[in-house]
Amino acid sequence: MTEHPLRLRTRGIRRAGVVLAAACAVLLAGPTAAPAQAAGGPSGIAAKGAFLLDSGPNKTLWGKGADTRREMASTTKIMAAAVVVTTKGVDLDRKVTVKKAYRDYVTRYGASTADLKTGDKLTVRQLLYGMMLPSGCDAAYALADTFGSGSTVAARTKSFISKMNKKAADLGMKNTKFDSFDGISKSGENYSTPRDMAKLARHALANSTFKTVVKSTKTVQKATNGRTYTWYNTNKLLGSYKGVIGIKTGTGSKAGPCLVFAATRDGRTVVGVILNSSDRYRDATRMLDWAFQQKTATKVTLRTLPPGAQQD
Repeated sequence: MTEHPLRLRTRGIRRAGVVLAAACAVLLAGPTAAPAQAAGGPSGIAAKGAFLLDSGPNKTLWGKGADTRREMASTTKIMAAAVVVTTKGVDLDRKVTVKKAYRDYVTRYGASTADLKTGDKLTVRQLLYGMMLPSGCDAAYALADTFGSGSTVAARTKSFISKMNKKAADLGMKNTKFDSFDGISKSGENYSTPRDMAKLARHALANSTFKTVVKSTKTVQKATNGRTYTWYNTNKLLGSYKGVIGIKTGTGSKAGPCLVFAATRDGRTVVGVILNSSDRYRDATRMLDWAFQQKTATKVTLRTLPPGAQQD
């Protein structure tokens, strides 16, 4: 049956009107409109691997190379901290004596340090700050030696790394392996993925001690002999972007600059992971802007670290 020509013309006019209205809506929205999360994710992300997770519902928001294995440098310490704080019956006030071996270790590898002094006694809680804020590999060593099992330092640190791998398996981190307690890989078998690191971060943030430590920009701690340690958080996103609550930086010759971060707004927490980026803080800002549907790009002035503070 042939339609009447007038009816066809009328239908064509209506279609044209719909198309024109849609085009006008796009033009009116302009460049400052909030990016729709279904539109493909944040733009201009330099990182080779990245991931965004809506922590509450455990929902993937976006990923780039989400399941590609990469070295993650000192973000490894997130797992070291997670093992410690979730140890059954952990005594956070347990005192640990700093061994010369911990200082020798950071000297040998030119590693980031909490500058622990041989013979000083600090609590497990204090060592967590020393590991997570200035990224102290000496503090990480002390915790691995304390929480591992065995009759020698080597045996205990090996045992601790096994616990890290056990927890990774329990969390379903299928593309993750640890061969170190701090990210200094001895065999090149210390790797993860953006998706796996987001799983770890979400798990760790559920622990109140971990959350308190990683959101601190600075801490002053006293050893039992009265020596004062002042540590600054190497994560410059803290105190620079509204709502950021952590978590950890990492930098390595192969891993590149890395960052695991989280921010909370209006009761909603977003976890982000950046592996190997030429501009990790800009990446993080763009990712958070997109996740929180910012209408305009956030202008961030990064918190500066004082001279002599550890960089990571």
